[in-house]
Amino acid sequence: MRKLFFYSLFSILSSIAFSQAPKSIPCSTNPVYQQFDFWLGEWEAFGPKGNKGGDSKVERLLDSCVILENWTSTQAGYSGKSYNTFNAATGKWQQFWVDNKGGVTEYFDGHAEKDKMILQTANLKQPDGSLLIMRMTFTKLSEDKVRQHGENSTDAGKTWKTTFDLEYRRKK
Repeated sequence: MRKLFFYSLFSILSSIAFSQAPKSIPCSTNPVYQQFDFWLGEWEAFGPKGNKGGDSKVERLLDSCVILENWTSTQAGYSGKSYNTFNAATGKWQQFWVDNKGGVTEYFDGHAEKDKMILQTANLKQPDGSLLIMRMTFTKLSEDKVRQHGENSTDAGKTWKTTFDLEYRRKK
């Protein structure tokens, strides 16, 4: 009987505490979650020489808390997805990239600037023992164009080398 009483009391107190917990602002109306909205849509991506690199569909998920990219490359058989969100605990934007070749990249150090989203990896140890930082910068060029510029650094961010440069053009 005593156990039943304490269990009931615990349940009641838990439900009262939960009902009085502060409600957070929904992602759909929180401005920080809208900083990457310029990338939403359906796109064709082109390299610097005008060659098509692939197609991309970028959409919101999970009550507008996550941005999902579905990428299909013009390279036969290559595709991937990126999951992008603002991490309120760290105050940083993050991207988790996965592809159909087993590739995984974690860009956990990101921030927004005016018309830009900059995402960066940690200084990752490579199989040969060297270190590598990867950075992507998304820049809104217009309502219908976004530049995605990828760079790598092997000297802790002192110098950067372009690894890819794509212009996303909105599908009509």
